[in-house]
Amino acid sequence: MTTVLLLRHGETTWNREGRMQGWAPTPLTERGREQARRAGAAIAEAYAVDRVVASDLRRTRETTAELLASLDLDPSFDSRWRERSFGDLQGLTVEEVFEGHPEYSLLASGIAAAEATPPGGESLVDARERVIGGWDALVAGAVPDETVLVVTHGGPLFLLLAHVRGQDFETAMDEGWPENTGVAELRVPPGDPDATEVVRDAEPLHEPIERHEDTHPAGRDGGAHDDGDGDAGGDDPEVERREPTGEAGTDRIESRSGR
Repeated sequence: MTTVLLLRHGETTWNREGRMQGWAPTPLTERGREQARRAGAAIAEAYAVDRVVASDLRRTRETTAELLASLDLDPSFDSRWRERSFGDLQGLTVEEVFEGHPEYSLLASGIAAAEATPPGGESLVDARERVIGGWDALVAGAVPDETVLVVTHGGPLFLLLAHVRGQDFETAMDEGWPENTGVAELRVPPGDPDATEVVRDAEPLHEPIERHEDTHPAGRDGGAHDDGDGDAGGDDPEVERREPTGEAGTDRIESRSGR
């Protein structure tokens, strides 16, 4: 049985600002770095990881570097695990993207939104095919009883879990959106990837971290604090806990894709 752990990167400066990141080189906040360090320690305690594969974008590279303080492994980087590219819309707030461009909103435009391509970006369908290609290659190259950690983004986690569960986009949205440094665990039977089982949804293994001043030179100058539980409240919908299912929850989940 192959075990695959899918980890979303730590908090970034644009997560705090509610901006669509896509392929932009956004850095982790100091809180995001601490999330990654705690995630690495928790993963090292709970699993015997044999291999680390990561998206090659800046925020996943920085997350991986922090994780490796607890995991004595040499990572490899694979662009197939990147977030969906939003092209010219990267850097806009989620409201500006989905309210100003309803053609990319699943709520407003249905399946046509999944096939719509932002200028200079990629459609949700194209991103899904790219991520599934990365998944297929990972599983095909895994050795028996290997545990692989994949450091990726919210979008690929959402898309891959939907693929493994056989869900369409709208159904998958009701499952919720992964938190920063959330870890999903998948178990793949030998020679039968279609029987892959999701045994853990993408939730952090470590204790929540209070928001504190962002000392990263490319970040904001602090001042934004949550109510102490680390992932709920505050001004950042990106790190809120999973929303309720139904139309209201789906709307919030949709707003996070690409971030």
